[in-house]
Parts: sequence; structure tokens; C-alpha cells
Amino acid sequence: MAAKKKPAPKKKVAPKKKAAPKKKVAPIVQEVFFEAPPSVIYRAYLDPKQHAEFTGAGAKNSGVVGGTFEAWDGYITGTNEELVENARIVQSWRTTEFPDEHPDSRLELLLDGTNGQTRLRVIHSGVPEDQRSDYEQGWHDHYWERLRAYLTR
Repeated sequence: MAAKKKPAPKKKVAPKKKAAPKKKVAPIVQEVFFEAPPSVIYRAYLDPKQHAEFTGAGAKNSGVVGGTFEAWDGYITGTNEELVENARIVQSWRTTEFPDEHPDSRLELLLDGTNGQTRLRVIHSGVPEDQRSDYEQGWHDHYWERLRAYLTR
């Protein structure tokens, strides 16, 4: 008579650890003013030639919703998600410094004009937490100051 085989002991499985909820990073919100109407600001940002002139780096932009764009010689890439002429630009936006697994951020530029001037409200959300302060300052240094200088030349 053969010995009865004992069932193999069940392996103990450690309970799955719940992933810590991702810390929500506050969006970058800025408000800047320009001595130019919204149409001029809108075109300068979206037109690749003007964008390159005021930033000093290569730019491409399809200029249509769903189309792609590049700025700063490919350092920034994304897609035009919403374009309301002279009023609103919404883009998915990322740089080569974003970790591969990090989703694109969202950039909203809201233009409001009065008497030939523009109030530009910037809402940039979804930036990697450890890069937030760099981009917050970068908007001023590499975009708004340069655009202001470009408009006054």
C-alpha cells in the first residue's frame, strides 16, 4: 500500500500593499500683462516663426486642434487641444526632462484684452513635482520677459 501523499502546504502570500495616493501638485498659475492686443500675443505664441524669434530657439506648430507643436528645438513637445482665436490656447505639454512614465502636463493660456493691452492668465497643471519651481520661473525668464522685449523692438 502506497503512502498517502500529503497536500503541499499553501504558500503564504503577503497582502498587497496599496500604492500611496499620488500627491496632487498645485498648478502653476501666473498672470502677466502685455502692451499689445490679444491677437498679437496669440499669433506670437502659435506662429512658429514668431515663436522662434522671441524665444531664440526653433519652433514648429501645426496651428490646428489635434496638431502637434515643438518649441525650444524639440525640448518642449505636445498637441494643440483647443484653440479659440485670440482668446484661448490649450495644449498637452511636456519637456524632454519629464520622466517617461509621467503623463503630459496641461497648459492653458487665457487671453483677455482691453484698450490694446492683454492680460494673459497661465494655468500649467500636471508638471512633475520636483520640476515645478523650475517651470514656474522658466515661464517668466524664457517666455514672458522675452515676449515683452520682442513686442517692444
